[in-house]
Amino acid sequence: MENTQENPTSQNPTPADEASQAAAQPQAEAGQAEQGGVDAALAEAQAKVAELQDAFIRAKAETENVRRRAQEDVTKAHKFAIENFAEHLLPVVDSLEAALAHGSDDLAKVNEGVELTLKQLSGALEKGKVLAINPVGEKFDPHRHQAISMVPSEQEANTVVSVLQKGYVIADRVLRPALVTVSQPK
Repeated sequence: MENTQENPTSQNPTPADEASQAAAQPQAEAGQAEQGGVDAALAEAQAKVAELQDAFIRAKAETENVRRRAQEDVTKAHKFAIENFAEHLLPVVDSLEAALAHGSDDLAKVNEGVELTLKQLSGALEKGKVLAINPVGEKFDPHRHQAISMVPSEQEANTVVSVLQKGYVIADRVLRPALVTVSQPK
């Protein structure tokens, strides 16, 4: 005869088994709900990362465009910086060309024309912020003057006595120092 014993727990669950199964079922459901929340949070985080990457790429492109435009503006500024100054010089060129075309033998008229043209040129230089340095009677300044010689004088030592060649400044920056003679005590 065969001995078949049935497992009492497989057919008739005990109250303890039923309680553990009942407790396991909500935990499984909670785990599934928690997994769904984690998946949603992950998807949200990935969307935020994609959005930030897009914003970064756009900002980087905009920065590159601004840098390129600024570089083009600087290049144009260097290229055309003299344009305004050149416009002031064109009347001087016109006057010189007219003088050459006139061909007058009258020295007084030629001299008058040269004086007028020099006034035009001086006006154009002033409009371009190029100003002459005329330091006669001023204290010698090695940043603005270049001493050619020293001469005995009644003036205070290191005072500019005469100007041999005018100096020029452009917006307070020395373009060319004045060539001067300076006093020395007797």
